Amino acid sequence: MFKRSFYVLWGSQTLSNTADVLYLVALTTFVLDRTGSVVFATLVPFLRVSAQLVSGLIAPLMIAKYRLPFLLTLSQFGQFVLFALLAVYLSPLIGGVQLLPVYAIIMCISFLDGWTTPARNALVPRLVADQALMKANGMVATTDQIVQFAGWAVSGVLVAAFGPFPVLVAVAAAYGLTMALTTMIEDPTEPKRRSPWDVRTGTDNGLAGGGAPDQPFGEQGTNRPPSRWDTLKEGWIALWQSPRLRSLTLMDMTDMLGGSVWAGAFLLVFVKEILLKGEQWWGYINASYFAGAVLGGLLVVALVERLERRLFTAMLLGMLGYAVLTVWFALNDHAPLTLFIVLLTGPFTELAAVSRRTLIQRSVDKELLPKVFSAQNTLLNTVSGLSLLLMSGIAEWFGIINMYLFAAAISVLAAGVGWLNRKSFKAKSTANL
Repeated sequence: MFKRSFYVLWGSQTLSNTADVLYLVALTTFVLDRTGSVVFATLVPFLRVSAQLVSGLIAPLMIAKYRLPFLLTLSQFGQFVLFALLAVYLSPLIGGVQLLPVYAIIMCISFLDGWTTPARNALVPRLVADQALMKANGMVATTDQIVQFAGWAVSGVLVAAFGPFPVLVAVAAAYGLTMALTTMIEDPTEPKRRSPWDVRTGTDNGLAGGGAPDQPFGEQGTNRPPSRWDTLKEGWIALWQSPRLRSLTLMDMTDMLGGSVWAGAFLLVFVKEILLKGEQWWGYINASYFAGAVLGGLLVVALVERLERRLFTAMLLGMLGYAVLTVWFALNDHAPLTLFIVLLTGPFTELAAVSRRTLIQRSVDKELLPKVFSAQNTLLNTVSGLSLLLMSGIAEWFGIINMYLFAAAISVLAAGVGWLNRKSFKAKSTANL
């Protein structure tokens, strides 16, 4: 059911995600130590998301031209070089203190990283049998959450003990190893590579199944070479023309609009104003949240055979269960009970997320899937930024409790979007046509 390349992809991406957490903590700590300014420190994640957004917009051009494993390798090689340069700049030998070079390198690293998520998510269904797809997504989601759960705590200890420079050296080494592992991935949908330099796609024409991008989704047409504009908009057209993809993307965007309520600043306000506890409880809630997400991923993997038969229902159940628990969280002021509530949100969150990803992967031709994920990630990154602004305003004007209640209502709305479009989920997926 799982090809060898899937395990290589899974392991290399887990290592890459671990390195990401390490470098974010190291650089945020460095900037905060140098400036003492929270604004300058928050520029690190802001510039990262901004660069990934730009990268996502042009990713289809790269996807149309190059094999997905090569794009991953290229991204990780570039990040390896950039992290090495950053480590040298911050080393005791040079002792760089200017922030402009640091910010510039962060943007370049994040731009390269913008290809990684759509490439990974599109490779998974190529490397596993269809009946094992949900299990594979659950395994990937579980390790992602474990990295987030353990990574932030461990990286904070490492940075405090050794400083940013040694941590960045370790990050560069991790990316070097990740790059080496990625070269071992073989995409079974592409012709076998004739040499290490055989990196272009088998068709190199930017089309999914030979269909012209301006035609209705799934139709076959002429083989005319597409323009760059055609290639850039192909994933967007697929999102719009497929009722199922359109519904899933709208659900994702709606859900993402309320997803920022678990950001650290909002939780800290809730802990201090509602629970009347100190900052240590902020850490406890974060730990409980990630522990619940890990538990949720493990449950999805364990129950995958039952969930497969009711994938659409499982997705709606996950979203509604999350909404109910968010309301309970908002209305509760008992600190120990809060930890239990947050722990319970994990399984419902993972159930909804893994189900949605699996449905997307089964709803489009495997050749077009990377461009679809690229378009969707661009939308979700944009909504994520808007969500922070929206939720900040609601918390400021209406209070932190009403902000969480509003987020719960948004999740119910997202589930409602799915229910109203339920007919599109009864059709046979294009992946099986």
